[in-house]
Amino acid sequence: MAAHLLAHEVADLCLGKPPLRSLAVSATIGEALASLKSCKENCISVWDCDHFKNVDCICVGKICMVDIICFLCKIENVNSPSLALKSPVTALLPKDSVLVRHVQPSTSLLEAIDLILQGAQNLVVPIETRFSGSSRRKLLQKSSSTRGCTLHNGREFCWLTQEDVIRYFLSSIGLFSPLPTASIDALGIISMEFLSIGYHSSASLATEAISRSLVDQTSVAIVDEDGALIGEISPFTLACCGETVAAAITTLTAGELLAYIDCGGPPEDIVRVVKERLKERNLEGMLEEFEIDPSDISSNSSLSDEELPSPTSSRSSGGRYNKSSSYSARMVRRAEAIVCYPGSSLVAVMVQAIAHRVNYVWVIEEDCSVVGIVTFANMLEVFRDQLESMMLGHFD
Repeated sequence: MAAHLLAHEVADLCLGKPPLRSLAVSATIGEALASLKSCKENCISVWDCDHFKNVDCICVGKICMVDIICFLCKIENVNSPSLALKSPVTALLPKDSVLVRHVQPSTSLLEAIDLILQGAQNLVVPIETRFSGSSRRKLLQKSSSTRGCTLHNGREFCWLTQEDVIRYFLSSIGLFSPLPTASIDALGIISMEFLSIGYHSSASLATEAISRSLVDQTSVAIVDEDGALIGEISPFTLACCGETVAAAITTLTAGELLAYIDCGGPPEDIVRVVKERLKERNLEGMLEEFEIDPSDISSNSSLSDEELPSPTSSRSSGGRYNKSSSYSARMVRRAEAIVCYPGSSLVAVMVQAIAHRVNYVWVIEEDCSVVGIVTFANMLEVFRDQLESMMLGHFD
């Protein structure tokens, strides 16, 4: 069994993946924002590449909408977001980061897992295609003159992510029996360290936590005074809101931000609050830069005090998190946290995370208090250990 699993290379997991859209390392943040808006990808790769010299192109990082949002929320940028957007895209890239690593198509699955467990979020893999000499030159010329190009020295690349590896293991889950049926508590993969903010706290206090959640590929829990989970501020949800959400983060409380991102478009009443607070703080630059399009405002344009979110609105009348919505593959609330319990099985949590396209699941008790969080990285550690045990058993 182990031999069958470990015989696969990363190229096997990349079949059919689209080529990476890219941005030059010399680009500005404004150009990165334009590229993200023009493509359907969650993030865009940043490359240090000179197409006119015989040097290897290197992917030095990736940029997503939330990187830009957090940058615009910094104290030095809130007064003049338009000036901030002229900053170099390198201002968004962490120094000495291992979040992006280059690998060859022949890299083994085990090596890929080790790189991910060392901190890599995305593995950059060359797409194995064949071009004739003339076709390669034409593609190279097109690549050098096109924004968001996919070619680097005549080659295309794709991402390999944690989710890809987890999906692979899920497709072969029977080979790991009885591991998949074990509870996440018994496996010891619940992380007690997680990012959180109080419901009534200023959302701006969560800016660093949001940035950290990007690195950890998790989210920021919103909790009440008793530590019960109310919702979350997830990078994915913020990215759906676009850069205008920076104004909301700057002015609203965490609970108000939850309502702002929760309704499929910001309610008019909350938009009005954002504008008023921007004026009160003399942040006219942000007000002008991030004027919200009326067409983006939720149809629920007038919310009464009773309709505004409360610390218990995400839970049932009995005080427990609503299982029917939390465990459904349908996202009823965009900011609703995906939850499980300590006794949930590994395979159930895997399916839950993949169904909701997240890299983590919150773990709560019956009273909705947060126990911790389970991430894809936690799961991969278990599978890595299991593979090693299977290999030893195979050679004994």
